[in-house]
Amino acid sequence: MVSITEALDLIHSNVKAVHTEILPIESSLGYVAAEHIHAKFDLPRFDNSAMDGYAVTMADAGGIIEPQPTIFAGDKSDTKVTKGCGVKIMTGAVIPDGADAVIPVEDTKESEEGIHLPQTIRRGANIRKRGEDIAKGERIVEAGDIIDAYSISQLASQGITHLRLYRKPVVTVFATGHELRMHYESVEDHQIYNSNAPTFIARSIELGCEARFTGTTADTMESIREQIAASLDSDLIITSGGVSVGDADFTKEAFFELGMEVLFEKVNIKPGKPTTVGRIGKSWIINLPGNPLAAAVNFELFARSIIRRLRGENRPYIAPVTTVCKRDISIKPGKYTLLLGKFDTDGFETLPKQGPGMVSPLKDADGMIAVTPQTEFIPAGSEVKFLPIHSQRGSAKSLSIFTSV
Repeated sequence: MVSITEALDLIHSNVKAVHTEILPIESSLGYVAAEHIHAKFDLPRFDNSAMDGYAVTMADAGGIIEPQPTIFAGDKSDTKVTKGCGVKIMTGAVIPDGADAVIPVEDTKESEEGIHLPQTIRRGANIRKRGEDIAKGERIVEAGDIIDAYSISQLASQGITHLRLYRKPVVTVFATGHELRMHYESVEDHQIYNSNAPTFIARSIELGCEARFTGTTADTMESIREQIAASLDSDLIITSGGVSVGDADFTKEAFFELGMEVLFEKVNIKPGKPTTVGRIGKSWIINLPGNPLAAAVNFELFARSIIRRLRGENRPYIAPVTTVCKRDISIKPGKYTLLLGKFDTDGFETLPKQGPGMVSPLKDADGMIAVTPQTEFIPAGSEVKFLPIHSQRGSAKSLSIFTSV
């Protein structure tokens, strides 16, 4: 049995990123960049006006100018600014030669004599300088960055059309258990619906993977082996159930028969001790417990870490948020314990019910804390390390994730 830290270290030191592909930037949302991207030119590409106003010289402060024809954004103009002769200019237009500043229209006064300027003119006022936003050669995307809408904004501003990206990892999900039925099937009194498989498909998609469900197997070696063999073209296989020590728990045995190399088999964690991670060829495997809450919290710790590595993310480690406990928490000591809860600007509080076989706490939880074995009581106001679920927040280095009082 390994500790949570040992399990995560094994994942991060062994799982490598998938292969890459080239996509247009319009299709890159949510993918991970496979290479650094540098700016091809300065942005802005030229000094330009930040306001609708008048491009003037410092020498005309407090004076009157005769305006020249207006320069609009996109115009190519040879107009020059000289003392007593400014230029009306629109936002985004190229600053003409000789101009020291742009005076907003509302700060001027028009008369028959011309345009009256304020007494003080500050050099460079309302001028956006070439390269002040992005300098040519500046790195605008790091390898391992998740591409979002504002990454695409920067790329488009540089005329970049295509990117080399890590392809989306392919995740296959199946479940074991003759008592399970899918939500679209009829169910008998002695049977239950399979909530785990739809959950892990949805979470895998949310985390940037392509996911597929290959069905529920019978609790027989032959059935499980067939499911595994049909899934070995995947980057990650996720199963739930059949990983403990019951008479019909054949999942691990079936994986072993097909040559699974084990990274770890049991984790010192509550809930979810029988979690197993291994590999057959290039396919990573995580066997999660059958109990929905136990399976979900272990997914968030271990499967999510595998997915971050497969995606090539440059911040693959869990990044806890240090906050305070809003209410007293009592814990049965002796094991590393995961507690789901709610988080807001006032701090963290645990959910009132969260048994390993429950599903309702998963919808309400913002994240969890991982409590050390010696901790029995966390008084309100104590510092805790909150592990978010609904966040892309990650760390470039391994951090302590444990709460201990």
